[in-house]
Amino acid sequence: MECFMVLSTQAQKISIATLCGLFGTLCIFENSVVLYLIFSSPGTRRKPSYIFISSLALADLLASIIFVSSFVNFHVLNETDSSKELFLLKLGGVNTSFTASLSSLLLTALDRYISISRPSEYKLLVTRKRAWAALGVLWALCVTTASLPILGWNCCTLNSTCSELFPFVDDNYLSSWVCLVMALLGCIVYAYAHVLWRAHQHVAYMGKHQAQVGKQNSRMRMDVMLAKTLVMVLTVLVLCWSPVLILMIYSIFAKLTNHLRKVFAFCSTLCLLNSMVNPIIYALRSKELFSSLRAVFFRFKRRLRGTDDNPEGDSAHKSSAVETVCEDDVHVT
Repeated sequence: MECFMVLSTQAQKISIATLCGLFGTLCIFENSVVLYLIFSSPGTRRKPSYIFISSLALADLLASIIFVSSFVNFHVLNETDSSKELFLLKLGGVNTSFTASLSSLLLTALDRYISISRPSEYKLLVTRKRAWAALGVLWALCVTTASLPILGWNCCTLNSTCSELFPFVDDNYLSSWVCLVMALLGCIVYAYAHVLWRAHQHVAYMGKHQAQVGKQNSRMRMDVMLAKTLVMVLTVLVLCWSPVLILMIYSIFAKLTNHLRKVFAFCSTLCLLNSMVNPIIYALRSKELFSSLRAVFFRFKRRLRGTDDNPEGDSAHKSSAVETVCEDDVHVT
């Protein structure tokens, strides 16, 4: 186990601890707020789109807690687990949460894909029961996939080639998990690329019809906002996951140097960064959730001041029925 503890200097350990502490704290706070805002409002918790976002927030919340505690204990404090099974259990928790996060991103992408490609049938196709059923299948598959090493698919039990990045992990299992993640990322990119294409088509269509200038400008602004949001989604996703996946693939076919293993340790925190950014992109950019957040803030502010008169908080509360920017844009045809 000691050979996998690649952080050799105190500066490296402090850097990793600082990154994990900062990203982890913000990630826990942001995702906890998102879950509270969604489930405290009857309107949002009934909508399939917000059900998928709540799954994403839960996965990112679990990822931040399990990843930070395990990663810091192993790489910074150099603590080893009492048994192989305990280590694989912790690794399975990290695996489950990150895989569920990506899978929830995929369901969110598919939700927006259906809403823009088949808007008239959206409410019939994407119902609350189907959303919860999809999440049940998703989490079951993630847990099952992450449990395979502890159930026997590890290099100690099979007496096979071990990964150079993770103790006890079989190279074939690692390559299978990488293929799964790349398939998820590919589907997410395809779904959002289709949404962007439809948005571009809409802008071109509106450009040919100059009669309704005001309506045209309004819808073009919405399409531009949608395009910016989706480009941000894809950019963050690719930047955060590409370094880790590239090093995992490289480790399967070639021997890693100690320097590359240190690089992998630092790049792993980018996955945590992705979990920290997800609530901002998917939830807090929502006008409905942001209005609810403002209402909560002003209620808290009134309690601190000891007064019940705050018109800003009331107006923010009244505006909480506004739909998300992405949802409004996506339903435009």
